[in-house]
Amino acid sequence: MNSRAKELRNVNPDKKVRIMFQDEAGFGRINKPKYCWCNHKIRPSVPCHHLREYRYTYGAVEPTTGENFFLILPYCNTDCMNIFLKELSKTYKNDMILLVCDGATWHKSKGLRIPENIEIMHIPPYTPEMNPIEQIWKQIRTMGFKNEFFHTLSDVVDRLCETINKLTKEMVKSITNRDWLYV
Repeated sequence: MNSRAKELRNVNPDKKVRIMFQDEAGFGRINKPKYCWCNHKIRPSVPCHHLREYRYTYGAVEPTTGENFFLILPYCNTDCMNIFLKELSKTYKNDMILLVCDGATWHKSKGLRIPENIEIMHIPPYTPEMNPIEQIWKQIRTMGFKNEFFHTLSDVVDRLCETINKLTKEMVKSITNRDWLYV
């Protein structure tokens, strides 16, 4: 990964090269009760329902700087991945992005339109621990989706936007930065 980043720097000396990790996570109206505190001898009551309505957050983080980019889309598929790549490319139009993804079908699709300033690399199969953005999803769920149900999908999206906007670059950096990234 770092060797490819060096090659990109040599080929594009006038551009900043970013190594960003990408993934998607579903957020919806189904909830999983979590542990919580309550008074002694009182059983906690946690609202729960099982409606299967989701929106998917596509995200990319740069662990070394905490730089991040998120987009909420209706599906996990090639069309939505293309929208994400286009918007990521526009946001960092003056940079080269080495985007590290897992092996999801839509990350390898023949219909994927990869912008000129993005190059995609894939982590080995079944190694989510190699993708630091996985920890961001846990953080978002802890910060905004604990023991609560939502009346509408719009409420889920609103909460998701609020929670993502609370993520600072320092927070993202502290959650995602790993020593092995520098090897």
